[in-house]
Amino acid sequence: MIRIQRVLLPLVLILAFASLTGCAKREAEIKVGEYGSLTGSTATFGISSKNGIELFVDNLNAQGGIGGKKVHVLVEDDQSKPEEAATAVNKLIAQDGVVAVLGEVASSRSLAAAPICQGAGVPMISPSSTNPRVTEIGDYIFRVCYIDPFQGMVIAKFAKNTLHYSKGAIFRDNKNDYSVGLANYFAESFKGMGGTIVSDEAYSEGDQDFKAQLTNIKSKKPEFIFVPGYYTEVGLIARQARELGLTVPMLGGDGWVSDRLLEIAQDALNGSYFVNHYYENDPNPIVQNFVQSYRKRYKSTPDGLAALAYDAAGVLTHAMQDLLAKDPKAFGTLSGPSNADQKAARAKLRDLIAATRDYPGVTGRISLDEHRNAVKPAVFLGIENRAYKFVATVEP
Repeated sequence: MIRIQRVLLPLVLILAFASLTGCAKREAEIKVGEYGSLTGSTATFGISSKNGIELFVDNLNAQGGIGGKKVHVLVEDDQSKPEEAATAVNKLIAQDGVVAVLGEVASSRSLAAAPICQGAGVPMISPSSTNPRVTEIGDYIFRVCYIDPFQGMVIAKFAKNTLHYSKGAIFRDNKNDYSVGLANYFAESFKGMGGTIVSDEAYSEGDQDFKAQLTNIKSKKPEFIFVPGYYTEVGLIARQARELGLTVPMLGGDGWVSDRLLEIAQDALNGSYFVNHYYENDPNPIVQNFVQSYRKRYKSTPDGLAALAYDAAGVLTHAMQDLLAKDPKAFGTLSGPSNADQKAARAKLRDLIAATRDYPGVTGRISLDEHRNAVKPAVFLGIENRAYKFVATVEP
């Protein structure tokens, strides 16, 4: 028995030391949650966002983190489903004890998860959910992108005043909060400018055959079709439209943003236009440093969603740096247990996020208004020969 104790004692000490060092390491980290569609129908959204956040945080940590503390991002896959988004955020907050959450891209998934963050007093920053209802959930919910009323208005203005169109059709995803909202804002703005909507058809995410609706649209002879959906269906819609001899340009929102859009559409979107959040060939050093760093790491060009996610991580950590400067004791609780002191610190962090003004982001200078929405420009890109070209920047 004595012999066994002598053998076990060093092992016990080793395990105890490992446990203590593991706890010390965790206490030196600030845990942030991220949820997104790493698999499922819109996986490129989540992967781009994950890459952008990862790039920013790894660069920050390589420079010493914040006050010597590293930021540790815990990632959950919501499989492109709203119900899984809610499950993911519940886990991040209740089990993992994160002090803030980054996500989601899709408005429907942000709407499912935001009430959980609001109820727990955990700040959430959506990189790119544009539906106005997302931040209306409560005062702990933010976004770093423009919202659909602005997006719908600038697309309508572009169609009417730049392209000089007066008759348009809408083809919306009637099961998608983003698509329905953006379609409505566009229609209201376009008609307010004297334009006419000659056809308003609908499909559902996951559909493969759009020819019946496109045939109806063709019979109305629109000058363009506004398709406020996601790249997954937009590429197929464009190809089937061309097969039917419907050759008018298509206009779209930021749901088109994906490396896969032109892979699916092939040549069918040539002559079309959509709104993005930035342009990778912008000579601004902030943009070019991001683009070159991203390309070096991921061997691809970052899309607008990667840029927004990078900026979301920037806005969050900038607020943490402000908290360190203004209240070091409160900042210290961010890496500790989830208790009353940390809850009070999260409230102070929330206030500092809300105070964001002129943050120098890749997607423009970011200021948050009283509704916690970003005030920033939109970028129009055109499509020619399966490639994008810069067309215009529209200020708020």
